[in-house]
Amino acid sequence: MEKRERMSSSTIAVAMSGGVDSSTVAAVLRAEGHTVVGLTMQLWNQRRLAGHDGMPEAVQGRCCSLDDVYDARQVAQTIGIPYYVVNHEERFEREVVRPFVQDYLSGRTPIPCSLCNNHLKFDQLLMVARQIGADTLATGHYARVEFDEDRGRWLLKRAADLAKDQTYFLFGLTQEQLSRTIFPLGGMSKPAVRELARKHGLALAEKPDSQEICFVPGGDYKRFLDTYLAEQGESLPDTSGELVTTDGRTIGEHRGIHNFTVGQRKGLGVATGTPLYVIQIKGDTGQVVVGSSQELYSKTLRARRLNLIAVEDLQERMWVTVKIRHRHEPAPALLEKTSDDELLVTFDQPQRAITPGQAAVFYDGEVVVGGGWIV
Repeated sequence: MEKRERMSSSTIAVAMSGGVDSSTVAAVLRAEGHTVVGLTMQLWNQRRLAGHDGMPEAVQGRCCSLDDVYDARQVAQTIGIPYYVVNHEERFEREVVRPFVQDYLSGRTPIPCSLCNNHLKFDQLLMVARQIGADTLATGHYARVEFDEDRGRWLLKRAADLAKDQTYFLFGLTQEQLSRTIFPLGGMSKPAVRELARKHGLALAEKPDSQEICFVPGGDYKRFLDTYLAEQGESLPDTSGELVTTDGRTIGEHRGIHNFTVGQRKGLGVATGTPLYVIQIKGDTGQVVVGSSQELYSKTLRARRLNLIAVEDLQERMWVTVKIRHRHEPAPALLEKTSDDELLVTFDQPQRAITPGQAAVFYDGEVVVGGGWIV
């Protein structure tokens, strides 16, 4: 586990998700002699939509489930630390779930995990940590943070294990948040973390990683949209429209833009002699533009709602590498500021399926320069 040089208080709050990573962080910090308090955020009632038409009663592999709360509490008892569950279901629904629904209905493809980290988890956990006398928050994310004396800024850096790196989801962290956060697993690999969990006698050392969005059972977001809106007493709005080619020809109709994502090939509802892919979704007109695989590639994107970390502002053009999806290999590009809250990103080589609603995160080597939301 990486060396931690800043512990401004003797008490460290650990965000405990019920998974092996955060549990190991809590166990190791406790073994090192720190006063540790476990915090879990209750964000969504996993049984809320269970039993509705087509919705499963229970799904394995989702983060932040009731089972995870139970597991986190058991770990806290095992290692002998105080443990609290903090309920933020109302704010989570307002700031993560509703925007997720509205984005899909507007033709965008959202990433709720980034919204949750950037606008809810760190903000609220750091506030609760301070209330219980802890200036420092530790999480199980695979990332690194350090202070750069020359820049006078806290830096967010990619994890040593790039296969586990989670900085793509953390680009929204502020300087104040980074100054109070530690990522003890940033220098470790997943197998090494599991070995540490075994060493500390944690029963969940072999627990699989969560894969699902916590509030979308089974990953079926279309069914979730129907069910959630019905529960709210709302009907699914009519977002049907035309399927058109990139040269403007209408080749069919569709039942709703929320059924499509950029890059999608299957389920288009039309048969042609050559494969077609979704190139663009026009929320204002309801048109879904389709074309060839080659037409999916683009050299530019615009990003807004920016958060810069390694620099205070972008006064001049800057060469970076850019990730447009979590699993995307960072690609060389030029950043250029076009307004107070917009950047133009121009890639050296065209990139496939640049998707509005996703994040674009900028890197200078292993350092996160910042990021924004693709528009």
